[in-house]
Formats: sequence, structure tokens, C-alpha cells
Amino acid sequence: MLVYRIAHKKYSETLFASELEGRWNSEGKKVLYTAESISLAYLETMYARKGFGYNKDFRIMVIQLPDDATIFDIDTKKLPKKWRDFRNYEVCQTIGDGWFSEKNSLAVRVPSAVVVDNFNIVINTLHEEYKKVKLIATLDFEPDERLEAILKKYK
Repeated sequence: MLVYRIAHKKYSETLFASELEGRWNSEGKKVLYTAESISLAYLETMYARKGFGYNKDFRIMVIQLPDDATIFDIDTKKLPKKWRDFRNYEVCQTIGDGWFSEKNSLAVRVPSAVVVDNFNIVINTLHEEYKKVKLIATLDFEPDERLEAILKKYK
């Protein structure tokens, strides 16, 4: 399975996990956020960065998960109605932290809060299968400046 990540060029040649908190993890959890498509990775990253910082300093990382990787699916029907609200990170972090600590799967497939019916793949870098995860390509990233301009209006 191929997944995608948009990263600053200084972090794009290695599978670096920052330990910063995200929607599906609290601070200190070493996870990699990826997406099932380049376009979703782009939108997720643009949202997280509030539209700033997209230039030739960013790259597309193409990451291969092993064919037999264990991936846990979050059942979106069991999430609270307002799970997408940024003020409800705690609900999602509790789920993600539980998954991370149990180490029952290499990755968890989580719904995108940015684009309904699209999914991100969060990878546990401390899972035993992580050694099989490979960065297979780093591609140039040339975002459309019109999208950046639109998002900057709503900071």
C-alpha cells in the first residue's frame, strides 16, 4: 500500500516523527501522518499550516507500507457527531492514544476531518512492523498559489 506525506525538504528524506500532538495522538506519541492520496495529503497539510509556507521548500513523500501490514480501521459511525471540530481533539486523541499504546497494528486508518469520506493513515513508528515501512520516493511539490491565497484570507 502506498501512502503520501507532504513535508519540508529538510524532513523529506527520512521517516521522521516529531512527537507533536495531532488530531489522533497526544504529544509524545511517535506517529507519522500520511494520506491515501497526494491531494488529500496536500489539503490536510494546507489546513494544518493555515495556508502558509507552501513553496519549493516542500516535497511529496511516497511511503510504502508492507502488503501484509496490520491496519486498524476507525468506525466513523461510532465517533461523536462533532468529532471533526478542532475543539474535540481530546475525543480523537483518546482513541488514537489507545491504539498507539496497544501496538496491535502498524497503522490506523482514520477519517479525514478536512474531506468527508477520505482517509488518512497514521503509522505507529514504535510498532514491530515499522521496520518494513519504506520511503520509496521524494517528489517535487509545486502547489497552486491560488489555493494558498484563498486559505490566507481565512487565517
